[in-house]
Amino acid sequence: MPTSIGDLWRLLRYGKRRRLASADFYLRHFRGKSGIEIGGPSKIFRTVLPVYASVAALDGVNFAHQTVWENSIDESKPYRCYKAKAGKQFIREATHLDGIPSNSYQFLISTNCLEHVANPLKALEEWLRVVEPNGLLVLILPKKESNFDHRRPVTSFEHLLDDYKNQTEEGDLTHLEEIMALHELSRDPPAGDAKHFRERSLKNFENRCLHHHVFDAPLLQRMFEHFGVHLVRADTTRTDYLALGTIRK
Repeated sequence: MPTSIGDLWRLLRYGKRRRLASADFYLRHFRGKSGIEIGGPSKIFRTVLPVYASVAALDGVNFAHQTVWENSIDESKPYRCYKAKAGKQFIREATHLDGIPSNSYQFLISTNCLEHVANPLKALEEWLRVVEPNGLLVLILPKKESNFDHRRPVTSFEHLLDDYKNQTEEGDLTHLEEIMALHELSRDPPAGDAKHFRERSLKNFENRCLHHHVFDAPLLQRMFEHFGVHLVRADTTRTDYLALGTIRK
């Protein structure tokens, strides 16, 4: 049974999803390696792209001790993504992985997380910092046509670059009025009615429910190119964009 809004959303979104046809291509890159996940644990890495079963070890990062996605998180307890596997749990901002050494992991994975970050390029820069040279990166971002963002425009890379240059912080609500006007409430039951949704959104720094930006495959590729990440493979499913890259330093 789902124990949080996040569990319910993931169950509805991925619970009946089949394994990605190209999953074996991705998984062979991860077998026996140790890495870190930002914003998990994630249903998609158990079902559509079952990375958890392949890796040797995995640490996890989330932004707070209490979230609408995972309920209570205790940094003193292990990060458990799959059966007996247990890594270290970090409570950190996605843009500030303080205390996590550079080049300390063989890979980093993240799904349906970066859209909740106000400064995605700053986050991605920090994520790449903690992965060793020639390490792996897997990003999965939601396809707007499949969710409540379907009426919103895709964010331009130039906008992401401005956020990076302006050092936009996670309390930013620049996109709030666009979201209020174009968010499809009928596709987002936990948001409630328009009044409740606005009230929740004004507290986004606490709950991180907003999608600051809207991505597509070309934007994801542009972000990889900006940081010199070699795109190994990209796939598009009914709900998501997937990209696997190797990190050049």
